[in-house]
Amino acid sequence: MDQYTLNMLVVGATFALYIGIAIWARAGTTSEFYAAGRGVHPVLNGMATGADWMSAASFISMAGLISMVGYDNSSFLMGWTGGYVLLALLLAPYLRKFGKFTVPDFIGDRFYSRTARLVAVVCLIVASITYVIGQMTGVGVAFSRFLEVEKDVGLYIGAGVVFFYAVFGGMKGITYTQVAQYCVLIFAYTVPAVFISLQLTSNPLPPLGLFSTHTESGLPLLQKLDQVVTDLGFNSYTGHHTNTLNMFLFTMSLMIGTAGLPHVIIRFFTVPKVSDARWSAGWALVFIALLYLTAPAVGAMARLNLVDTLYPQGIASEAIAYDERPEWVKNWEVTGLLKFEDKNDDGRIQYYNDKSAGFAQTAADRGWNGSELTVNNDILVLANPEIANLPGWVIALIAAGALAAALSTAAGLLLAISSAISHDLIKNTINPNISEKKELLAARISMAVAICVATYLGLNPPGFAAQTVALAFGLAAASLFPALMMGIFSKRVNNRGAVAGMLSGLIFTLIYVFWYKGWFFIPDTNMLPDTADNWVFGISPVSIGSVGALLNFIVAYTVSLMSKEPPAEIIELVESVRTPRGASGAHAH
Repeated sequence: MDQYTLNMLVVGATFALYIGIAIWARAGTTSEFYAAGRGVHPVLNGMATGADWMSAASFISMAGLISMVGYDNSSFLMGWTGGYVLLALLLAPYLRKFGKFTVPDFIGDRFYSRTARLVAVVCLIVASITYVIGQMTGVGVAFSRFLEVEKDVGLYIGAGVVFFYAVFGGMKGITYTQVAQYCVLIFAYTVPAVFISLQLTSNPLPPLGLFSTHTESGLPLLQKLDQVVTDLGFNSYTGHHTNTLNMFLFTMSLMIGTAGLPHVIIRFFTVPKVSDARWSAGWALVFIALLYLTAPAVGAMARLNLVDTLYPQGIASEAIAYDERPEWVKNWEVTGLLKFEDKNDDGRIQYYNDKSAGFAQTAADRGWNGSELTVNNDILVLANPEIANLPGWVIALIAAGALAAALSTAAGLLLAISSAISHDLIKNTINPNISEKKELLAARISMAVAICVATYLGLNPPGFAAQTVALAFGLAAASLFPALMMGIFSKRVNNRGAVAGMLSGLIFTLIYVFWYKGWFFIPDTNMLPDTADNWVFGISPVSIGSVGALLNFIVAYTVSLMSKEPPAEIIELVESVRTPRGASGAHAH
């Protein structure tokens, strides 16, 4: 059986499974659409949260970015993992106890303000739409290779699948679909990693293989990788070469952005009790750890395999001839995500750091006129099984896993957007007397519109999947996280302070991001090139969210102290939420 047919069978089978589950678990009430009827078991909810959390950025892009940069991009791992701990300990149980369906619901009631609710809706939509762009980018990358279609066509196919099971299933359908997607994506991620770890280190456990001995050279794997990349003019893989302040702020932005992400937070509204919310968080950490412990090994091994493919006789020998390039290079060239340009007309694929001044003389001595291979970071995880010559079924499996990761998170984000519009904007602000049937229809229509917007923006994303997602985390960090934290742990912050804080954090962060990435992410509308030389104090657009969060806290507290205290019933509400007793029931909606 050829690879294309195998890909179609495996991916088609998983899609049929997702759609079948969506039909079986179709939401019939607003409670089922928003919170799956609050009846999801903690273990299943932990698994669904893991799928919701491990997006295309985690599955496809994170290991690719680590692969190409090394230690400095470990910020993605540290930030996202640490942030989930913050979410589990500081927010999830208290928000579940509050008994609401959505994040704007909590902010609107806690800060006793319709304006606060509306601002929270805007913040949620901005962060979530940005996040969905990253997922759509991942969907396009995966489809373009494994179904052998153009990237844009792959984007449209993925959007259609999400439309079906998210719009009709709601949170109930999404939850059980995500359980299936988690099983697919974690199996797809770890199986190829085990094979490749065995090939390179004889150790079947990738996290341990990363620190094991390289089979051919007898050197520790990371030492071998350091040697290989520095011999090609790149920075050492295990060294720190970037702005430490920027790295710290980026890690913090990912951490607090994680704790402010609405599509993850709403998962904790689906369990029966507060204690179940805590158990869900614990189980989710276990399920997430399986992938996150494997990702650094996948990144390192992919980089080593890539270089070995291009220089099969070693770095000192000639690069591989273009006419003799392996099949995987030909496959990815079709997508446009891997490109070759023969700059010195020798018919060979030179790959090195042509921006390194220290390596320039070596390149000139070898007759090289520039690096000739352009590799999109987002393809490395997907191409890794092909590079390592693994069986066809493994290649098909990782295709299914990549699509499961992207689609599961996209569905969760779209649900967060639709519930904010239908429940918080329409039901609680514009038309409180709307019937449940019409509210459900409004939720589905708003989700469909959100899919169309995200698909359009996904055609020209502002960066690789993980970089685009990091922007979303920064926006959530600057706007929603401080409001949630102050809403739970401060009795002094009032409605004016919360609104001023959210607006200042969001506007400041958005302007900084658009300044370098383009206004509303439209290509060629940026005011300055997105390079370290142009960043203020060396702070990149993906790191600015932590500065925006600090501004949010400062403005909120300052405005609150300059105005009157919250009403007594709000102070009592905050105390009751923090009291470790059972959850209140869901309020009427």
